Amino acid sequence: MERQPPRFFHSVSEASRVLPSASRWNSIEVDLNPLAPASGNGYHPLPSQYAKSFEYELIIRDKKELKRFVFVLVSVILLILFVSLLVKLLPHKHEYHKPGKNLTLAVNQALTFFDAQKSGVYPKNSVVKFRGDSGLKDGNTIANLVGGFYDSGNNIKFTFPTAYSVTLLSWSVIEYHEKYEDIDELDHVKDIIKWGSDYLLKALVHPNSTRDPTILYSQVGGGDNTNSSKENDISCWQRPEDMKYPRHVSVCDSKASDLSGEIVAALSASSLVFKENSDYSKTLVKAAEKLFLVSTEAGHGHHHHDTYTDIDGCRGDGRKFYNSSGYKDELIWGGTWLFFATGNTTYLSYATKEFDSAASAEKSFDHGIFDWNNKLTANMVLLTRLRFFLDPGYPYEDALAKSSMMTDQIMCSYIFDGIFDRTPGGLILLRPDHSAPLQFASGASFLSKLYSDYLDILRGSGSRCGDQGFTLHMLRKFSMSQVNYILGENPMKMSYMVGFGHKYPTHVHHRGASIPRNGKDYTCTEGIHWKNSNESNPNILTGAMVGGPDQHDKFLDEREKPSFTQPSIASNAALVAALIASHDPPTKSAGISSWFHLGIDQSGIFDNIHLLV
Repeated sequence: MERQPPRFFHSVSEASRVLPSASRWNSIEVDLNPLAPASGNGYHPLPSQYAKSFEYELIIRDKKELKRFVFVLVSVILLILFVSLLVKLLPHKHEYHKPGKNLTLAVNQALTFFDAQKSGVYPKNSVVKFRGDSGLKDGNTIANLVGGFYDSGNNIKFTFPTAYSVTLLSWSVIEYHEKYEDIDELDHVKDIIKWGSDYLLKALVHPNSTRDPTILYSQVGGGDNTNSSKENDISCWQRPEDMKYPRHVSVCDSKASDLSGEIVAALSASSLVFKENSDYSKTLVKAAEKLFLVSTEAGHGHHHHDTYTDIDGCRGDGRKFYNSSGYKDELIWGGTWLFFATGNTTYLSYATKEFDSAASAEKSFDHGIFDWNNKLTANMVLLTRLRFFLDPGYPYEDALAKSSMMTDQIMCSYIFDGIFDRTPGGLILLRPDHSAPLQFASGASFLSKLYSDYLDILRGSGSRCGDQGFTLHMLRKFSMSQVNYILGENPMKMSYMVGFGHKYPTHVHHRGASIPRNGKDYTCTEGIHWKNSNESNPNILTGAMVGGPDQHDKFLDEREKPSFTQPSIASNAALVAALIASHDPPTKSAGISSWFHLGIDQSGIFDNIHLLV
């Protein structure tokens, strides 16, 4: 019977015997199997699944030669390992803003716009000198609703875009707090986030008993005024400091699921920003958890889900200015952020189980857009982040894998022609049927740069969508092109952020900026004079990003054309995020970021996630 050779073996040759010698080191057989290269002529990108063993014989007849051989061999191996590690860890060639683009100044100014939008007791140390106390009676006997932000060029406070702005600004801090700190803007942005979070806590009233409904205040001010007076925030052109007319309050409950979900997201994300202030952070999380519970329970019994703009008494002027196209994206958005804030996988389970339903409910005109109305696109990126850096596995892997695939598809739609049109000057038109295109371009700029940083941390060179592939360079080129367009590299040669550069809009559609603060209170009637004036605004609304040009790159700097010249806090939140993402990384950085020179915090968002079961 033929003897079968063993499958794995290490042999000892006939030469493995001690030869006559003055020293036992004069003759040693060394088995170099572990160091031998694999045989074969083909190229294999992955190691074979089958183990192999080969016999090699080497006789060294001198001790010094052996030592020299071992030393050289170990040195070569260490050198190869060092070079490989160095290549892996050294940063790729990054593309940041061009020399001369002062993004540090741009971030400061974009944040300053939020200072100009503050309502309530105005900070005495603010750099915005034309603003003062306003809205001190907001809520009256209903509730204390003093504070928050005026949403745009009018004096209305909308909770929905306020919550979105707080969420987005918080996200940018969670990711890029090293950059903010490096340019001395961390305290500034945190002050803005807290101003908004404090107001959201006021706009959310939990019941004292299970019989009472949760109350959400969706709007303060506006044209929906139950008072017989014709004076209101729509009909009047008046500085917020001069308002004397009654301001209507719109009231919702937890069935306004989109509003609930966005408030949950805002409070959860903000809690991560203020995690070092444990008492405040816990207050935010507690409020978010209570609201999420009652919001997701809607749909049982006589309760049901709805958008806030479809609920009478709740919508106010929201349907006119901030009409919501759905609620499922906000609910999974809130669940995702609440998971990061608490580490409780119940919230991740909700977000992943409901992901397909939210994707199916997305309107075609919202696809690929991240703005105050649509959170699905950003939620894909956020879940992909989780998959990349803290993959929880079963039972979440299907939803996370789908999020990753859809994220790649979105990135391809930004980069390649055929999905979204562009103006002749290069501005992406994500909503060609909608005015104010800069807000959508800013959101896309932020997500594409952020995603490129995720891939860079993984030491990836890019990704694919179908038969198309994109590189980090392509993502960053697109992201920076939109920022540069906004800051002046466009056919109009105009910066669309007020105060930045040598040419910018001077007739911004904004009540506070267009009326001088000269010690005189102007009535509604007197304010019309300033609205219709052809003169430039007496107050520079520093950092305000206006609506932007039309589809042909044409821009009209006219106060009575708000589609061109009106700013908003939601638009500026996207701008701030895009600017800080595109900013150069810190010159001095500690932690893992310093290895990659990206200025992004890879693990901070996971601080509250200790065990996934």
